[in-house]
Amino acid sequence: MIEFTLWDIVRNLLLATRWTVLLSLAAFVGGAAVGMAVLFLRISKNTWSRRLASGYIALFQGTPLLMQLFLMFFGLPMLGLRIEPWTAAVLGLTFFASAYLAEIWRSGVAALPLGQWDAGASLGLHYLQELRLIILPQAFSITRAPTVGFLVQLIKSTALTSIIGFEELVRTSNAINNATFEPFKVYGLVALIFFAMCFPLTQYARRLEKRVPMR
Repeated sequence: MIEFTLWDIVRNLLLATRWTVLLSLAAFVGGAAVGMAVLFLRISKNTWSRRLASGYIALFQGTPLLMQLFLMFFGLPMLGLRIEPWTAAVLGLTFFASAYLAEIWRSGVAALPLGQWDAGASLGLHYLQELRLIILPQAFSITRAPTVGFLVQLIKSTALTSIIGFEELVRTSNAINNATFEPFKVYGLVALIFFAMCFPLTQYARRLEKRVPMR
């Protein structure tokens, strides 16, 4: 057993937390970009586009995130694509996030009265202008709270990337625990760090919920 002081444990966990935060941000930004594209397909007037988007969402919402990460990390190399744990983690979480964000935002679009579309048409706006100027700003306003709430879920989901060898908070804590044999102390600190990251976002999402105007 290796001797670790409390400060040694905390310092190493905080260093690993940087990667958890960076992975969460990369996956959220990537998921938002891909999710926006999926949203456009999901609300398209073209039937096949809507079906394609629905199938994409169903696929990534209906399969475990861990399996998606395994396919990225172990499956792609079998196709001749060498991939590092960081890349596999970002790709897996990005696709996972995009499916949920697209559906969250679609619910905001669906919540708007049809009169909003009619108002845009009466002003002579074409479809993309209606989306950009009228529909999406209101839809995003309605769905800010669930979007922030999903970010909390995404941060916690980064723990699964330890299975494919990405050195984030949980994988680092496993290594420290294997060296110290103090699971209560090590994992208790990990729980506190996750709580410190997620609790402010949870409270912010609750405040946003109260600000959503009644329709």
